[in-house]
Amino acid sequence: MPRKYDVVLFGATGFVGRLTAEYLAENAPEHCRWALAGRDTAKLTALRAELAARFPELAELPLLRADSGDPDSLRELAGSTRVLATTVGPYLQYGEPLAAACADAGTDYLDLTGEPQFVDTVYVNHHARARETGARLVHACGFDSVPHDLGVLFTVLRMPQDVPLRVEGYVRAKAGMSGGTFASALESFARWQTMSATARARRELEPRPRDRRISTPVGRIRRAKGMPAWAVPLPTIDPQIVGRSAAQLERYGPDFEYRHAAAVRRLPVVAGGVLGVAGIALAAQIPPARRKLGAKLAPGDGPSESRRARSWFSVRFTATGGGQTVRTEVSGGDPGYGETAKMLAESALCLAFDELPHTSGQVTTAVAMGEPLIERLRAAGIVFRVA
Repeated sequence: MPRKYDVVLFGATGFVGRLTAEYLAENAPEHCRWALAGRDTAKLTALRAELAARFPELAELPLLRADSGDPDSLRELAGSTRVLATTVGPYLQYGEPLAAACADAGTDYLDLTGEPQFVDTVYVNHHARARETGARLVHACGFDSVPHDLGVLFTVLRMPQDVPLRVEGYVRAKAGMSGGTFASALESFARWQTMSATARARRELEPRPRDRRISTPVGRIRRAKGMPAWAVPLPTIDPQIVGRSAAQLERYGPDFEYRHAAAVRRLPVVAGGVLGVAGIALAAQIPPARRKLGAKLAPGDGPSESRRARSWFSVRFTATGGGQTVRTEVSGGDPGYGETAKMLAESALCLAFDELPHTSGQVTTAVAMGEPLIERLRAAGIVFRVA
């Protein structure tokens, strides 16, 4: 059915939401019908005024009120647009009703989640419905997990076909953290006991390739291949996303393995990082401690513009298979915010306007958008190169 909008951004007044709105204001094509959405009309109006000061044509940019706690408003929001991008997290707390509304309405849905339990919950509860309506539910459309998912795709496409492939990804970054990201991390740590049950429920439902092997082992601390650094396994959602892309795309070969790690030059830094994460994870199990930690960096807060300008990321991949070795790199600026806003906005525009393979249900960025999104991101300044 015809929709009033091509793209709607929900959570536009949050930290990453504002950056995404600014990116769309500057880069959305003239024919794009887009709108801002959130629960606070006054804040939306103020954000529109800021955008219109730079881009006068946005003085009448549509503003839509919707609330994560109001299912009727979410259904109306989902029914108004072809693509709905949301920055409202933690997604385990606030995300599922909107994903459900999009699945029912046949509306493409994108988010920035790095929360495995949320992704599995949406698959269990809404993948089948999205398949029926044609909706594409695409999670992890920011630094989690676009550079890793599309970086592996970019690498695999430069390897021989129909041979076993082994890919290792090494992440390096310098960046600050926002309150929303920190809140999502605390929420995930606090729910670790229920994560395995949700993952098991997904495994019981999700079909697996019968004649292909897909593996994403955690591995151990080791020397990084081709780099003067230690490879430290990362407990992030990225390997799961890469593995699901590999399961759905035969181009990844009959036997595919992906290992994911941080590249750290000095072992003392490794020890400090492990202890720090363990301390936060332990504190997240105690409600008063979790609330106290969450108050230190509240949702809506984030690194300053000058701090973001000094931030960067690099993900290097080493692939072997068929007697060949290929090394590639995906790199860019501030990973958690500036580049994440760019990735989310370009993903939304890609779903709205690019010629893409037919997919539906819960799909990854590599499966839903693949090379067209890579080319969009390259044009926007994110580097994909053979190293």
